[in-house]
Amino acid sequence: MFGTLIASASSLSEEELKRYKATYCGLCRSLKARHGQFSRLTLNYDMTFLILLLQSLYEAEETAGEETCIAHPREKRPWWRSEISDYAADMNVALSYLNRLDDWKDEGSVLALSEAGILKKAYNEIRERYPRQCAAMEQSVLELSYLEKNKLEDADAASATFGHLLGTVFVYREDRWKDTLYALGNSLGRFLYLMDATLDLEKDTYRNTYNPFRRYYGQDNESLFRNILKMFLADAVVQFDVLPLVQDVGLMKNILCVGLWSAFDEKFSRLRGKNNGTGSL
Repeated sequence: MFGTLIASASSLSEEELKRYKATYCGLCRSLKARHGQFSRLTLNYDMTFLILLLQSLYEAEETAGEETCIAHPREKRPWWRSEISDYAADMNVALSYLNRLDDWKDEGSVLALSEAGILKKAYNEIRERYPRQCAAMEQSVLELSYLEKNKLEDADAASATFGHLLGTVFVYREDRWKDTLYALGNSLGRFLYLMDATLDLEKDTYRNTYNPFRRYYGQDNESLFRNILKMFLADAVVQFDVLPLVQDVGLMKNILCVGLWSAFDEKFSRLRGKNNGTGSL
């Protein structure tokens, strides 16, 4: 369900792009510092949005620098991190651990089981630190597994389950903003789940794996999927606008309003090209 919560780099200013990359590098450093070198393999840009959001809201103290790393040994890269980066690192590891366990149970992936074994100690520590978030993750994974195993193509139920998971993760503190953050994460989680189903429809149909949109395979469904996705994203933007955010607002709006649609637009552009005889998948 992750991989689409990213910025459109071509639409960012030079300063915004620098800030975005530095946030990502800070998350990478937090992963290594808190959970060791292997945890950095779970790194992705999705949690970068959460860091930007919570950092803008809570204005935690930032530590910054410019250093080389194992991925970029020849060039110093700017980074910044805060307690928010550490929280996102914990959530990233927890989600990765449970995802790998799910892959082992559903697909029998020995590699996934091995990676889960490496992350297990870190997950247990995170679960003690954040029992509310991890309990929601575990329950959501079980509910999604039930839907998948029973081939219940209920897009609303499936997306609601992932929405609850992400909504819970978005609530960093039990304070006045918790309901708004939960609603934002919930709507965004629903969007991400259904976006993933949209992007993987052909692949899942070919492999005969679960997808709540399977009944729409082979139809001209771009408008249908776009309208469904726009509904949930609109809900997320409404909640986003309620929050008193100042720092990095333009960058976050780029992610919400442009970056999130990049993979969708690319997919249907290719499909239209194929149907017109001008391209192929």
